[in-house]
Amino acid sequence: MKIREILSKSPVVPVIVVDRLEQAVRLAQALVDGGLPVLEVTLRSEVALQAIHEIAVSVSGAIVGAGTVTSPQQLRACVDAGARFAVSPGLTDELIAASRDVRLPFLPGVFTPSEVMRARAQGFDALKLFPAQQAGGIGMLKAMHGPLPDVVFCPTGGIGADDFIDFLALPNVACVGGSWVCPAGAIRAGDWEQIRRLAQDVHQAIRQSEKPGS
Repeated sequence: MKIREILSKSPVVPVIVVDRLEQAVRLAQALVDGGLPVLEVTLRSEVALQAIHEIAVSVSGAIVGAGTVTSPQQLRACVDAGARFAVSPGLTDELIAASRDVRLPFLPGVFTPSEVMRARAQGFDALKLFPAQQAGGIGMLKAMHGPLPDVVFCPTGGIGADDFIDFLALPNVACVGGSWVCPAGAIRAGDWEQIRRLAQDVHQAIRQSEKPGS
């Protein structure tokens, strides 16, 4: 799948930090069972690559990718671990070259219109606005839609249960990234039922927003 197709599979991409390998599969299963199959496991822990591998081989329906990818070496390691896509907070020439070499669907991060234009010139038309709120949030995305209507975004950073619907309503937003559906406390406690409910709440909120008069 190309990155746009992957992003279309889930309105919210959970941004996951796995500190203990034994958490990975049950956490991913809870999110998939709750209706959020596209998972971004960030490379912020020593077990992240192992977690990606375990999820890839053990959780049916999961589309697991790697986040916080900042070097070509990490990008290649993600492929070896079984990641289906990769996400970066930014975009460098080295990452551009590596993403073409490994042919892994890649979602680079941008912060300004100039960065969007540079990424688009390199063939990327699906981008991560990061950090979304600091970059201008909904106002920035609305402003960029006029001059850059062919680019879609996965805004990530500072988005939560109280405002993700407003982001999804924008024509240039494919999905949003967020960690509120897998809070650290619930992961530490192994409260997979809470995480499943939080994932389900995403779809309930979307259905509610689509009702006439809502």
